[in-house]
Amino acid sequence: MRANLTWRFEPPTDAIYKIQVAHWPGQHVLEERLVTVPHVDFIENEDDEFGARTLRAHLSGEVALTYEAVVDNGSLKGLPAVTVQHDWNDLPAEVLTYLNPSRYCPSDQFGRFVDRTFGGTTGGDRVLKILEWIRENIEYEPGVSDTETTASRTFIDRAGVCRDFTHLGITLCRASGIPARAVSAYAHQLTPPDFHAIFEIWLSNGWWLVDPTGLAPVEGLVRIACGRDAADIAFLTTQGDVRLVRQSVTAEAV
Repeated sequence: MRANLTWRFEPPTDAIYKIQVAHWPGQHVLEERLVTVPHVDFIENEDDEFGARTLRAHLSGEVALTYEAVVDNGSLKGLPAVTVQHDWNDLPAEVLTYLNPSRYCPSDQFGRFVDRTFGGTTGGDRVLKILEWIRENIEYEPGVSDTETTASRTFIDRAGVCRDFTHLGITLCRASGIPARAVSAYAHQLTPPDFHAIFEIWLSNGWWLVDPTGLAPVEGLVRIACGRDAADIAFLTTQGDVRLVRQSVTAEAV
């Protein structure tokens, strides 16, 4: 995969990139290269829990960044309907936080809706029903949402992009008592090519990746970062205003 990102940082500001492939079990970086013009001495960190990597620096003017990687992403599989939903007392402690509402995913507002719409289903069966509902009721439409759009807004507007589909999917799963968290990824066969927001749920004692948009096959997903919602996985976070100059993201099978 390859990401070319050029942004103008005026006035100068602190910035955090999350674009490198995560060091995640079953996902192995075989080769990678990072180049910036002009040269930037980044502070590099890696999250102990998720293997997500961050690049930090104080940037000014126009900065072009190119990241390339060859990755073995293992053998990812689609979610089976028979995966089991666990009682909360049987969940690992580190999973519990992904049952709670978060900034973009107010799951406490959707309990009645999920009971009425998906009642009688649990586990993988319920998640697949949620994904089906999202794809039938939410239109993929760029420009409808912005960085402040929550799952509640998307539920009302019935339109959005991958970020909004993911927030709504996470919200409906958490409202169903299923731990869910946001994932940023490179995605093979995504059209148009870009960074992709998806999510994963905890069922049958493990995390399962799902794409609520249905735009990219699960087996072609490569993890970058994960967290409660988009606030934790943004590919660029800055303290001040920035301006996009150009951007391209591609992922190809090797």
